[in-house]
Amino acid sequence: MDFIRIHVKGIVQGVGFRPFVYRIAKENNLKGYVKNMGNYVEIVVGGKKEDIEKFINDLKSKKPPLSKIDDLKIFKLKDGILTEACWKYERMLSEAKHHIPFDETFLKFHFDDFVILESEETNKEEEGTIPADVAICDECLKEMMDKNDRRYRYPFIACTNCGPRFTIVEKVPYDRENTSMRDFPLCEECLREYKNALDRRFHAQATCCPKCGPKVFLTDENGEILYEKDEAINEAVKLLEEGKILAVKGIGGTHLVCKVNDDEVVLTLRERLGRPSQPFAVMSKVEHLNLFAEYDDEELRILTSPKRPIVVLKKNDNYDKYFSKYVSNLDTIGVMLPYSGLHYLLFDKEIAYIMTSANLPGLPMVKDNDEILKKLKGIADYFLLHNRRIINRCDDSVVKKINNRMIFLRRSRGFAPEPIEVSIENNKNILCVGGELNSTACLVKKNKFYLTQYIGNTSKYETFCYLKDAINNLIKITNTNKIDAVVCDMHPLFNSTKFAEELASKGIELFRIQHHHAHAFSLMGDNNYFDDCIIIALDGVGYGLDGNIWGGEIFAWKNNKMERIGHLEEQYQLGGDLATKYPLRMLLGILYKKIGEETIDIIKEYNFFSEKELKIFSLQLKKKINCPITTSCGRVLDAISSLLSVTFEKTFDGEPAIRLEALASEFIKRKRMDIEVNSKVKDNILNTTDLVYNCYEMLKNGVDKKYIAHYAHIYIADGLSKIAIKNAEKLGIDCIGLSGGVSYNKIISERIRENVENCGFRFLYHKDVPNGDGGLSFGQGVGYILMNSQ
Repeated sequence: MDFIRIHVKGIVQGVGFRPFVYRIAKENNLKGYVKNMGNYVEIVVGGKKEDIEKFINDLKSKKPPLSKIDDLKIFKLKDGILTEACWKYERMLSEAKHHIPFDETFLKFHFDDFVILESEETNKEEEGTIPADVAICDECLKEMMDKNDRRYRYPFIACTNCGPRFTIVEKVPYDRENTSMRDFPLCEECLREYKNALDRRFHAQATCCPKCGPKVFLTDENGEILYEKDEAINEAVKLLEEGKILAVKGIGGTHLVCKVNDDEVVLTLRERLGRPSQPFAVMSKVEHLNLFAEYDDEELRILTSPKRPIVVLKKNDNYDKYFSKYVSNLDTIGVMLPYSGLHYLLFDKEIAYIMTSANLPGLPMVKDNDEILKKLKGIADYFLLHNRRIINRCDDSVVKKINNRMIFLRRSRGFAPEPIEVSIENNKNILCVGGELNSTACLVKKNKFYLTQYIGNTSKYETFCYLKDAINNLIKITNTNKIDAVVCDMHPLFNSTKFAEELASKGIELFRIQHHHAHAFSLMGDNNYFDDCIIIALDGVGYGLDGNIWGGEIFAWKNNKMERIGHLEEQYQLGGDLATKYPLRMLLGILYKKIGEETIDIIKEYNFFSEKELKIFSLQLKKKINCPITTSCGRVLDAISSLLSVTFEKTFDGEPAIRLEALASEFIKRKRMDIEVNSKVKDNILNTTDLVYNCYEMLKNGVDKKYIAHYAHIYIADGLSKIAIKNAEKLGIDCIGLSGGVSYNKIISERIRENVENCGFRFLYHKDVPNGDGGLSFGQGVGYILMNSQ
């Protein structure tokens, strides 16, 4: 008889991997065991050589659909003798109860069956992680809707192929006692399924039923329970149909839910939540999508995938028949399909619900019952809650199709904390803490980059605490014993920077990477491309190497060095950060360079600022008081947005530029003539003063605002392309890429790609990592490795 030991790393916990191993071992007449070892799975088998070979082939080719094998190591064992130090005498004694007898003299196993052993914790550093949450599978959904099934209309139904993972786990190994499901001991029937190797609930840690699992209940705003179980769900549906706003606790947090077709209801939610114009995401069943949205096969595929992200879709011509105009003021709508049993049970007559994260602007989504009732009182009318603890909150992921691929606006539920693999050599554990807005953190172990779930605005204390908690949880569930280096942004006032400095004071190496360099490295790592290239990095704000605010940058990565070779024209940001909130300030600062005091009269026409304010602005610009310099692409788009009366006040991140893009998209939709644009470039600097002034002149002469908006996008895209292509040719570089928050702009991104590819260059764009600041921590990790490998 031959004996081997196998170590399997990857996504092999919470996906039915051990039951799968058990089944194929039995099918191949092998003896031995499978065991969870924290961040990897250990298998020992004995049998005929040909049976073992077939077992290994089955292991690779027939693995569960949600699993992922990153590494598979095979060790031969002579006569079944295990000589490694980890096989200690005491451990073998403890395993005798699993019917694996051994010879105490030779520490030799005498296999007589194949079994699943109890999991074992290990302090050994290994790569691996808990899988992300998975949407309810078709089999569970069918059972939940079957009147004859014992789980009929039970919202917490789950099996090895679906349900919560990351959001319920506290530590590895992924066993029931290490999750919030330990609060719900299995009943006799569920336990029988759990122990049956032929059942799909075999070792399914989230499995339960109405007898033994979590319970749902409906309360009023004071927390008084009105209804429980299925009656609570039925009453919740009635309340939603009546126009009430509900807080619904889900898998990874809480949503605020209401009708989509009632102006008064939607406006009430906006007022209570303090979101005057940010588009709301909606949830709809797949059969209703074509009533209000346009989508292609790829968008439908990811909508219906087990990941179930929000997908940003184009509104169709019938949208207004079904939705209030106050749901989204863009030409797009963010849509997700139900991904839990509870979601499906909420749908009766409605084709869609607003389903937005339950958090006040800038703060984390609420997840605990007491917190939900306290913080959402006065916002929600009623509360549909349950008694399962959410360990790790996790916002919905958001994707959008740009440049013929689905890209992440936000990478979170369904994806985090599964690692992204990069073809890069690294032997350190590196913690990267990201930036400030749309923040994530990233833990790097060897070539695996573990991004946290979406965190948000870490300038807020609660969100900063959430960042630290998410980092600690990530360290715990990846079985990480030590951190060798911590990487942060160069901005000295970011809370994340201060946190990194605090860690460094404990003897950990501290490394700072410039914001837009990190965007460039993020793009390179996302494409596993580390040769010489030109990277265009566009966003709203980033602390520059010269101490100024950058945001419209062109870099050359050559000979393992990142060099700034071009940028947008420097502009005055009147009032500093106030110019990001009130874009007319940015417009005033740009036009003032061209036409001086005449600009004050132009801004006066908008009736937004008082005479006194305008006089102060004039003085500020003359004396250059509180007028920091910026090359930000986002601020230029903001200025044009205010010029065209699209947005005068930013109420959510990127609003002026996002709404300007929607206006420009209306021009494209009408398929008018192509625009002739002559972007003005000198010394690798794109002139944005002339851009804004040209837009002003067109507006004064009665040119259609949609045309002007589109012209602005093409001017920027063509100008940046011109600088990038010219320098690529000069430096002998054949690859040009695009990253940063502004690269979410479909018009600018696709125009740059078209220009680059038409000139024969390879174009790099994101695919697995967010373009914006959600990918910054990933870029910090890539940058640290590349910059320290020279």
